Amino acid sequence: MSSSSYLFTSESVSEGHPDKVSDQISDSIVDLFLSRDPVARVAVETLTTTNKVVLAGEVRCAEEVTAEEMIETARATVKSIGYEQDGFHWQNASIDCLVHGQSTEIAQGVDGGDDKDEGAGDQGIMFGYATDETPELMPAPIACSHRIVKALADARHAGTRPEFQPDAKSQVTLQYENDRPVAATSIVVSTQHAEGLSQDDVKALVRPYVEDILPDGWMCPEEEFYVNPTGAFVIGGPDGDAGLTGRKIIVDTYGGAAPHGGGAFSGKDPTKVDRSAAYASRYLAKNVVAAGLAKKCLIQVSYAIGVSKPLSLYVDLYGTGEVDETALAKALNEVMDLSPRGIRTHLGLNKPIYQRSAAYGHFGREPDADGGFSWEKTDLVDALKSVLG
Repeated sequence: MSSSSYLFTSESVSEGHPDKVSDQISDSIVDLFLSRDPVARVAVETLTTTNKVVLAGEVRCAEEVTAEEMIETARATVKSIGYEQDGFHWQNASIDCLVHGQSTEIAQGVDGGDDKDEGAGDQGIMFGYATDETPELMPAPIACSHRIVKALADARHAGTRPEFQPDAKSQVTLQYENDRPVAATSIVVSTQHAEGLSQDDVKALVRPYVEDILPDGWMCPEEEFYVNPTGAFVIGGPDGDAGLTGRKIIVDTYGGAAPHGGGAFSGKDPTKVDRSAAYASRYLAKNVVAAGLAKKCLIQVSYAIGVSKPLSLYVDLYGTGEVDETALAKALNEVMDLSPRGIRTHLGLNKPIYQRSAAYGHFGREPDADGGFSWEKTDLVDALKSVLG
């Protein structure tokens, strides 16, 4: 951005948003297959609507996974989110499984062999980004937006706020001065709620969660605090609006603060570079910022289907760098093998770790002991400093 003073807005949606329900179901299927076969191939999409779930896609697995198992996995995911409503109920919803075997033509391009390394699962461009404006090295607007809807969901699951229902959205606009966030100028929260609550009732319930998440002095003016601005929000989730896998790619990443290559993550095993290379790009960008080499870092990589080596690696430090960008790009290629196999091995991606990533953002999360969110580690800091001298 050319100006150092500006407003910037990002949004998030809760685990009960219909598109996020679809994402979580798709990733629960990925986890199911990877738990049976670490090198399983999975590309599964999910449609959700009123008491209906449809699974479609292609898979390959060394061990049989039945349609009934996929259906029960989808049902368990809906239950974990908390849907027990007339229009969408984990127990009563009809679930169709239309998943079939992987195309042999796709497989031949991706599979490795005696004289060929494993190729990328598709062509495409992927971006990774990091900024030092928050402790998790994420843009502040999307970080705040995620925390708001996550706080409402946590209160619902804990039983302290049974008035909240699963479907919710948040939107945070922050004022930047000298490229640093200093205050919120508007906050929008829409949450599905129990019948009988007025708009003022819901606003009073939501307010303390928003105020607790924003830093001291950041709360927006009262006239810019919008809660359920259309009024009642009782009918929600897939009963209120159909959901599809892969429709919240900006929510999943950087809230619009950085470019996006266009490929969704959920429902895809880690041979799909839409997912794994985007994770690797975030990992590298985060380590660059964590190492103090720049305040902001954007990385782009590109691939061709069936080809193991990345076609390009681009670095932009937005004028905040302490090192030359060309030298940094070379160093990044030295500290990490960016072939599909190299990424999966380095980050340990052939594990059932994906359903948890499908709500509240794939980035800015704490790494888990079992390998979840491994791309959020900052364990390349010393290697980068060493290579760059």
